[in-house]
Amino acid sequence: MAELLIAQITDLHLGFEPGADEPNRQRLDAVIDTLLAMPRAPDVMLATGDLTEHGTPEAYAALRSALERCPWPVWLIPGNHDQRGALRAAFPEMPVRDGFMHYALDAGPLRIIMLDTLEEGRHGGSFCEARAAWLAGELAAHPDRPTLVALHHPPIETGIGWMSADPAEPWVERLTAVIAQHPQILRVIAGHVHRPIVADWGETSVWISPSTAPQVALDLRVATGAPDGRAMIIAEPPGFSLHLWNGRALISHAGMADGGPVLARYTEAMQPVVQGMLDERAGPQSSIDPLSGTL
Repeated sequence: MAELLIAQITDLHLGFEPGADEPNRQRLDAVIDTLLAMPRAPDVMLATGDLTEHGTPEAYAALRSALERCPWPVWLIPGNHDQRGALRAAFPEMPVRDGFMHYALDAGPLRIIMLDTLEEGRHGGSFCEARAAWLAGELAAHPDRPTLVALHHPPIETGIGWMSADPAEPWVERLTAVIAQHPQILRVIAGHVHRPIVADWGETSVWISPSTAPQVALDLRVATGAPDGRAMIIAEPPGFSLHLWNGRALISHAGMADGGPVLARYTEAMQPVVQGMLDERAGPQSSIDPLSGTL
């Protein structure tokens, strides 16, 4: 089966500090610069919500301007900071079904289902009966296609209480019931939490991508009682995810823009080290090319 490389960006929050030098726009541009400079370009990019801070037309115009540099297809879904009307006006090419911005993509070897979990005015997720029926129908129609499901709100506890979903919330129970019936789902990918997190979820797993905007602090204490001054949002580098389908499995990586200086390169001095590792894996008669991984 053919390989597929999927980039995921999330929680851009454009318009938080509007202006020509907006920090969140600069962080998004840095992520796009990093993806453009990679030796292997993504085949497709998914933007999984909170694309803007306030859902204004100006912020969506800035988003379109930023994404115009991407030579690969980009597909969007809303998050709780977005406004469907303004998003649809700025990106009329994005599919809409029954008023929701959810749709399925045929991405070569994979199907990708983009879910709309927005309920305007609510911070947490939403997944009504109409959306559940649509998702169930899409999954039932292609039971043998490996499928990736993308949404904004992760339907799991994350250890970060103020950003977690409650498993007993009706929308979580409804989504869980649909997903559980379809074993072709490789993974559910999400945003919202502004941290890289992976967790088991029934018979599949949930991957939460780091955000391009500043990250949520890694603090697993429960925030109760009097405010104690703990960190909540921190200026870690802007992040993104890469999901590689290699024909057998989906492999997810968290990356960051401006990831630091290079400390080692593949040179003649490093070649024996790399070849030794590959020989150990493949056997003493291996003649694997260490750069391509082919015989």
